[in-house]
Amino acid sequence: MEATRTKATKTTDASPTTRPPVVAGERYARRSPACVSADHGFTLLEVLIALVIAGLALGVLFSAGLTGLHATQAASHYEQAIARARSHLTLAVHASPLAAGDWQGDDGGGFTWHLHVAPVASTAVRPPYAVTPVKSSTFPITLYAVSVWIGWHDGERAREVRLDTEQIGQTAR
Repeated sequence: MEATRTKATKTTDASPTTRPPVVAGERYARRSPACVSADHGFTLLEVLIALVIAGLALGVLFSAGLTGLHATQAASHYEQAIARARSHLTLAVHASPLAAGDWQGDDGGGFTWHLHVAPVASTAVRPPYAVTPVKSSTFPITLYAVSVWIGWHDGERAREVRLDTEQIGQTAR
């Protein structure tokens, strides 16, 4: 490793822009007071820019948090609506006898329901246990389409869930 030495030179020019000479054994270079104040600390402009950037970052984080909360609330409403629709569908399908018609009402909690039961096809069936050929022991059955809608308002938007099924029911004689 080669050591480098600096040679001290003496200048006769005493202008304020020149720096004082660095002596070989001197540890720190001398600086003028104007240079010292420019090197330390932040300017007001830098602090304001940092505050603006931090404010924008916090705004983005806050917006993302609100979006997540809104999505969670919407998912909760959909889950409740599906549970309510399944309940109404079960009640309609297991009604004895299944009857065609439209029904609607308020389900509470901001939810409304609409049930639609309509016949799709009808036929007469003779069960295999009927052994007497003299008496006709057939009975009519009908295939019904059953639909349930559950609706609610999410802010300004109307939302709904619909479940459909088909059920065989005995036709009233």
